[in-house]
Amino acid sequence: LPSSRILDCDDCAPGSNNWVVSGAHSVTGMPLLSNDMHLDHTIPDTWYEAQLTSGDFNVAGVTLPGVPFVIVGHNSKIAWGFTLLYADLQDVYVEQTDGKVYKTAQGWQPFQKDHEVIHVRGGRDVTLDVLRTNHGPVITPLLPHEKRTLALRWTLYDPATVTLPFYQLDNAQNWDQFRAALAMFGGPPENVVYADTQGNIGYQAAGEIPMRPHGLTGVPIADANHEWQGYIPFDQLPSVYNPPDGILATANSRVTPDGYAYPVTLDWGAPYRNERIWKVLDSKPKLSAADMLALQNDVYSTLDQELAQRFTYAIDHAAHPNHRLREAANLMRTRDGNVTIPSVAATIVDATRDALWPMILKPRLGDEWKLYQWASSSFVQEQIVTGQSRRWLPSQYSNWNEFLAAAVDSGMTALHAPMDLNRWHYGKAHPVEVEHPLYGGIPWIRGWTGTGVQPQSGDGTTVKQVSRSFGPSERLTVDLSDLDKSTLNLVIGQSGDPLSPNYMDQWP
Repeated sequence: LPSSRILDCDDCAPGSNNWVVSGAHSVTGMPLLSNDMHLDHTIPDTWYEAQLTSGDFNVAGVTLPGVPFVIVGHNSKIAWGFTLLYADLQDVYVEQTDGKVYKTAQGWQPFQKDHEVIHVRGGRDVTLDVLRTNHGPVITPLLPHEKRTLALRWTLYDPATVTLPFYQLDNAQNWDQFRAALAMFGGPPENVVYADTQGNIGYQAAGEIPMRPHGLTGVPIADANHEWQGYIPFDQLPSVYNPPDGILATANSRVTPDGYAYPVTLDWGAPYRNERIWKVLDSKPKLSAADMLALQNDVYSTLDQELAQRFTYAIDHAAHPNHRLREAANLMRTRDGNVTIPSVAATIVDATRDALWPMILKPRLGDEWKLYQWASSSFVQEQIVTGQSRRWLPSQYSNWNEFLAAAVDSGMTALHAPMDLNRWHYGKAHPVEVEHPLYGGIPWIRGWTGTGVQPQSGDGTTVKQVSRSFGPSERLTVDLSDLDKSTLNLVIGQSGDPLSPNYMDQWP
């Protein structure tokens, strides 16, 4: 993952949007299904467009290099799309050791040892011995200053979790066959939406999620109460078929109901994208394929709108705001919530959000405040700002208005806001740039093998979830009334060859 600003933006993590509406909500009377998977931008693109036909086998969509099947798309009967479920697939265990053995429920056991040889081009081979317990590999050598013996348990180390039934999925003709294929899916757990030419829609969670009867813990485990007990049975994973309201959508946020029997994760995605998708889909009586693409490009941020109002109020009620703070408040006062390229207010809000975390957390955590980030941290920040609890207020400020006004000032200073704030456009402050991994390092051809630095709308909390090097890796809408009217866009295009006439032909 990118290391700059941890993930280049607070809310940018591998994820996606997907949704499906029934015929009752579409202009055609048949379902519409959309999917845009969010990943780091690359050249060549992560995905490769393909239509595979052989006799009755006919499937179209996006593939991965080396995978001879369509991952997301449609066949002649059904369509489907993925988003990441954000399930917790790892636990770190503190092993009790005594020399060459470690303690298990069955008594002391010797460490297993994997002997690895790493071949180095132009140099000597490097040998590496990796110790392993019944939980997994010992990762202590990766952690400076760690004295404990820590072992990582991860579903990836279980051969049963690497099954990828895409042939069965590509062949599925109905809901039952679709679910039967996903029951064999062992990849990272996914939210999968479904539609078919008979007018049915559905949602199914898929993938192997550890069963933890005693719950999840966010710290290394040193007791015997948090051993995995297999995986959550497929028929117990969340699933919906033909819901009465005719709308299904996921965007990495919580999908389990209150009282769900199995703990899945401590880190659902922030709710902003998901709430916006549901609101837009429910607000229009009849939706078209063009409406689906417009929603994939939607740049309204509920969080930015809320925070703009809070920051404006704080400046208005602060004791002695300077001229630039008053100017910032006036720009945020008329904010409409859209994170557009020319927006100045969006730039001010984003800069203030950056400034808030160290101002709140550094007095408590020191430099370790930088570790205080996860998929839903933006939601926590909103709750702190709107709740305005005294215990979160840094001691040097008399009230929250003074503190938030200072955060706005600090954010503008840190990001070198111009004296004339009207020139501080969001799109230029938060551009997009995609470079070729090889040619991008050669100055005289870098310009025509990459996109260059381009102004961009949207942020980590908008449906169009983006940062400088991250965003929707594809945009798909399947029209179940006429599959030939389905649309698919890749970021760069199909070709990774700068000399090809199709190079970057989908970038516009």
